Amino acid sequence: MFRDTFREMFRAASRGFLFCLLTAALPAISPAQSFVLDLPLQSQRAEITQRIGITDVTINYHRPLVNDRKVWGDLVPYGKVWRAGANINTTITFSDPVMIEGKPLDRGTYGLHMIPNADEWTIIFSKNSTSWGAFTYDEKEDALRVTVKPKPADMHNALTYDFDDLKPDSAVVELEWEKIAVPFKVSVDVHSVVDASLKKQLRNLSQYTWISWDEAANYMLAEKINLDEALAFANKSIENEDRFDNETTKAKVLTALNRKDEAAVAQKKALEFATPLQMHGYARQLIGEKRNEEAFAIFRENAKKHPDQWFVHTGLARMYSAQGKFDEAAKEMQLSIAAAPESQKSYLDGLEKRLESKQDINQ
Repeated sequence: MFRDTFREMFRAASRGFLFCLLTAALPAISPAQSFVLDLPLQSQRAEITQRIGITDVTINYHRPLVNDRKVWGDLVPYGKVWRAGANINTTITFSDPVMIEGKPLDRGTYGLHMIPNADEWTIIFSKNSTSWGAFTYDEKEDALRVTVKPKPADMHNALTYDFDDLKPDSAVVELEWEKIAVPFKVSVDVHSVVDASLKKQLRNLSQYTWISWDEAANYMLAEKINLDEALAFANKSIENEDRFDNETTKAKVLTALNRKDEAAVAQKKALEFATPLQMHGYARQLIGEKRNEEAFAIFRENAKKHPDQWFVHTGLARMYSAQGKFDEAAKEMQLSIAAAPESQKSYLDGLEKRLESKQDINQ
């Protein structure tokens, strides 16, 4: 009985201690905010994500309203650490390493705090992302601090985070509230991130498909990076399945490496795998590259091998058009229109009208 009585006394004391603790904290929170229940908040939760390359930047925050109050230097004091939002910690998450205003920051989730001043703000990325606001903020837990300049902005009644000035490898994060905007730049070494990601992705099931290696090779080719690795990827794609697509990729990589004889061999092999439509598309690409004679040869061969395909007549029309033989081109286009599916006829009619007006349809 004594033990039971002692246990009840301990529980009562614990409840009293918790009540005092919560009561002490109440003046700092909204009357609608609950420690135990999910209730509507005056400053509602929001989340915004921006992808830079393949890196996701996500901000979770709560949106206080101005509501005719003086914000800067009053509701949010100057010179003091602020949680950059309402209710709990504002957090920012980076799925890969980034640069903030030119300074490195590792991947992860950080508590986002700020120190406002009239002419300069400090942006703080804290390793502690789980605290309740800035009440237990500790400078020793900082992962990074940067200073930025605030600027005038249109009125925002609700605190807002946005991403602006989007570029392939960077974006500017802006906090906007009342008539102030506070920007900071997030940059990503996209090529390094993608390279590391590809090495991981190409060890999973995607390694057994030709298209994954081909896409990786084409990415590097388009970005003009790691061309030797791009060639290795093209060869791995061919090992999985030899096709027009990856042989053409290999030819393009070899051309970029100035290995033109090998590129010609690869492209010749690619054409051996090509469907009639792929041959037509490749010839059109050659015309776009001003390699007309090569294109003409493919258009002729395609028409010879596949005379029943409507688009081979379109190919011959393009050949004659490039040669300035508009009457012959119009005749071929008419043959193409007669055999083409209904979904293509309107487009081809437009090409025929241009030929009748003596316009080169390749331009």
